[in-house]
Amino acid sequence: MKKSVLAVLAALSLAACGGGEKKAEQPQAGSAPAANAETAATDTLNIYNWSNYVDESTVEDFKKANNLKLTYDLYENNETLEAKMLTGKSGYDLVVPGIAFLPRQIEAGAYQKINKDLIPNYKNIDPELLKMLETADPGNQYAVPYFSGVNTLAITAKGKELLGGKLPENGWDLLFKPEYTNKLKSCGIALWDTPSEMFPILLNYLGKDPKGSNPEDLKAAAEVLKTIRPDVKRFSPSIIDELARGDICLAAGNGGDLNLAKARSEEVKNNVGIEVLTPKGMGFWIESWLIPADAKNVVNAHKYINYTLDPEVAAKNGIAVTFAPASKPAREKMPAELVNTRSIFPNEQDMKDGFVMPQMSADAKKLSVNLWQKIKVGSNVRQCGRADSSAPSGCL
Repeated sequence: MKKSVLAVLAALSLAACGGGEKKAEQPQAGSAPAANAETAATDTLNIYNWSNYVDESTVEDFKKANNLKLTYDLYENNETLEAKMLTGKSGYDLVVPGIAFLPRQIEAGAYQKINKDLIPNYKNIDPELLKMLETADPGNQYAVPYFSGVNTLAITAKGKELLGGKLPENGWDLLFKPEYTNKLKSCGIALWDTPSEMFPILLNYLGKDPKGSNPEDLKAAAEVLKTIRPDVKRFSPSIIDELARGDICLAAGNGGDLNLAKARSEEVKNNVGIEVLTPKGMGFWIESWLIPADAKNVVNAHKYINYTLDPEVAAKNGIAVTFAPASKPAREKMPAELVNTRSIFPNEQDMKDGFVMPQMSADAKKLSVNLWQKIKVGSNVRQCGRADSSAPSGCL
């Protein structure tokens, strides 16, 4: 969401993140869903979501239609969200974690169960997404899908030119083999600054368990990263604007962000020529709405979830952010060009050739983060923020 819209929402919000004067009884994680709208009604809603993950006008429309004091804050990665959620005092009513982070957070009691009776548009959700989500949320008790997508990579026309116009059969070779990174370093390679996303991709590429259950597998993956580390220009949690500007020519990321960069580049006609690739071994994910255990505005949270599953609203959001909305009927209202883009809506073969982004164990996660930090310190590389639209091309 753009800063200007956030400023407007913040100015209009007269309540702190804890909620308004009318407060719902705080449900406990794992307890029965919220009761009825009369006993839990409030005039506030506090949302914590990714940046660039909604059509801003839909938020404003919902706020006005429901006469709410609405706060919409942003985070940059799953690690940031998890740190806040596991404190048990988030101050929010809705959050959007990735599928790989759900089991640990649910087990920790971070969320309360949803009340499907308050979500009549639940029927619009793609059944395949609910089936996939059950691997992280058995019985679909806590999470309601919002968007789904893939983790992949993109290359620019300059990058392809440096390779003589020929790409390897396995697109991931571009990022993980020095024979390619050595050629591409002159136009800029960005590593996605999130070990929880990058290690599973690399482990799968190496033919190992994406969960990183074996410490030796994680160390082997780290060795691959060390070999290409001198060719990396920067680490960034989001590469949308720097890729769109042509500051870098190769980057991994989620398909929606990469396609958004492509759209922005084409909109300003800067001839960067971004191609979003669909190699074998893409990581599939679902990001869902969840209601924190400490949420004060539970009914409004359900209202907003239901709102995002409305086909018109879901299509509008999907078009704006180039992700696949969970509302299946929404796809009929989206341009065929988007629906037919495999890095947004992967096909059946893509699904067979890829894997679902896994939850790493606490030990694997700790080791991967430690290894990642050591790799980052390897040389003087710029580190850029997700919301970098106003930052200079050099970043800090």
